[in-house]
Amino acid sequence: MAKVAAFIAPGFEEIEAFTVVDYLRRANVDVCLVAVPPENSTKNEIVVVGSHGVTVIADNTLKDFIELMDEKEPDAIFFPGGMPGAQHLAANQYLFQLATKMDRKGKIIAAICAAPAVVLAQTGILENRKWTCYPGMEENLAVYCGSETKARELTENSRHIKDVPYVLDNNVLTGRGPGTAEQFAMKLVELLTDSETAKKIHDGSCQR
Repeated sequence: MAKVAAFIAPGFEEIEAFTVVDYLRRANVDVCLVAVPPENSTKNEIVVVGSHGVTVIADNTLKDFIELMDEKEPDAIFFPGGMPGAQHLAANQYLFQLATKMDRKGKIIAAICAAPAVVLAQTGILENRKWTCYPGMEENLAVYCGSETKARELTENSRHIKDVPYVLDNNVLTGRGPGTAEQFAMKLVELLTDSETAKKIHDGSCQR
């Protein structure tokens, strides 16, 4: 059974997080929903409030998840968008290191909406890759990466694709926004299971 770690921080986008976690669990993927503390916070809380006021009880706090990592590393990680949720994820040094480690191993990294630009860009993972994100956020990479020079270095030879629900480039899956969360989630299901499982869920949930 594939194992996925989905990270949420205060201000996460609910549609994106819930859609992906729900469809993965329908596919019998082992999903751990991990509560990440706000930037500069030492709190270890398992309850997280989304960008539209929806309160969620995660499966683990980040602190507990890090201890569990000694047992088994996930096959994939997922970063939903939403602001300031994505900013909190981007500020977490452990997640930065985990993402780059996963990429080196060729494991799946999935990010949607704000997360590709805010979280992934600063890691260098988008370098030499095609990707997408919430419209317009690709124009602010200098802010998310720290400077124009840094942004150019970290995203060298990358190509932002507009007006598509998601982009898959090797092991990195990026999505555009809340309205494309279903298509993004189903592609992740297919990657972690198989096309037959994805089709059963597609048909059984009356997707378009």
